[in-house]
Amino acid sequence: MMELKPIASFQVDHTKLTEGMYISRVDGDVVTYDIRMVRPNCGTYLGYGAIHSFEHLFATYVRSGPLSGQVIYAGPMGCRTGFYFLVRDMAPETAIRLVRETMAFIADYQGPIPGATEAECGNYREQDLEGARAAARKMLPILKDWTVEKLAY
Repeated sequence: MMELKPIASFQVDHTKLTEGMYISRVDGDVVTYDIRMVRPNCGTYLGYGAIHSFEHLFATYVRSGPLSGQVIYAGPMGCRTGFYFLVRDMAPETAIRLVRETMAFIADYQGPIPGATEAECGNYREQDLEGARAAARKMLPILKDWTVEKLAY
């Protein structure tokens, strides 16, 4: 049987982790950001519908702007405490600014959720725009003064 090695994200002490934005790992020119929206293991997690709507809005927003060519992936953590955001050749200051802008976009978004039709999504009925907006609103003051120095776990 293959030996399972501990992965980087499991090496982070989740008992000390708080909401914010962190560099999870760097692989060459690709940086994985941990956008932690809920304190781990505290009993309150992002709801399924909210995290799903947030994902659609986050991914659509970052892939629609001038930095879209540097965006690799944006998606939820299985533990429902946040999102991973992978970018290539993007300065950390720019990544922080883009995440702030994305949170503001989601917090104020009104309208149909992009990609939320039966033809476009494997679970299009499970959406919660208000939950996604609330999660983004909660993150705005947290990320307001976020700096590159705060990106370290």
